[in-house]
Amino acid sequence: MCIAIPGKVIETEENTAKVDFKGNAMKVNLGLVDAKAGDYVLVHAGCAIEVIRKDQAEELMEILSELESGI
Repeated sequence: MCIAIPGKVIETEENTAKVDFKGNAMKVNLGLVDAKAGDYVLVHAGCAIEVIRKDQAEELMEILSELESGI
C-alpha cells in the first residue's frame, strides 16, 4: 500500500520546494504541480502530486496521527 502525505510548502526554487511535515522540512520535487509558498501538497516518493486545500490537509494529518497512535 502506498500513501501520499500532506505538507505545507515553505519556499520554492524552480521545480523544488521546502515542505514542512509536522515540523520536519524536506526537499520535494514540484514537477507535477504548480504550488507556491503557503500551499498544501500531497507528497508521494519525494514528489508533490496534488495541491490541496488547508482543511483537507489538516483532516489527513489528523487521520494519520490517529493511525500512528493506534486509535
